[in-house]
Amino acid sequence: MPALITYRTPVQEDWVDYNGHLRDAFYLLIFSYATDALMERIGLDADSRGQSGHSLFTLEAHINYLHEVKLGTEVWVQTQIVSFDSKRVQVYHSLHRAGFEDALAASEQMLLHVDLAGPKSAPLSELSVRLLQGVMDEQRDLAAPAYVGRVIGLPKK
Repeated sequence: MPALITYRTPVQEDWVDYNGHLRDAFYLLIFSYATDALMERIGLDADSRGQSGHSLFTLEAHINYLHEVKLGTEVWVQTQIVSFDSKRVQVYHSLHRAGFEDALAASEQMLLHVDLAGPKSAPLSELSVRLLQGVMDEQRDLAAPAYVGRVIGLPKK
């Protein structure tokens, strides 16, 4: 199966810094839009969120800035489901551009399914579980994500 492309955009002028490079905060914005698209794919689109009162919240996100991204570059996000349980989804987003084989950036994220009335965690719907499993099944032959499970820290002396 080809990679699941969840978001595509050119790098906007107000997203770049004084060096003409994508600002670090806008990598997360791009990955956030990719998460929104994934939510639609797994039955958590705006209509269903309004009807069920449930949504996904990001608990944690790790971003690896791997290569520079310049103004006007057309980029896209490929998304892989790493794992999920009854309430959480672990996703891996990688940022790409044409003509460059390596990922430009990568983000591992832990998402929590939430009942907005609480707010408190809540089990995913049967539909979302079925759709998540379908995506994982389609992705079973993809290589393991390169930047999953990394920890930030200086070596101990």
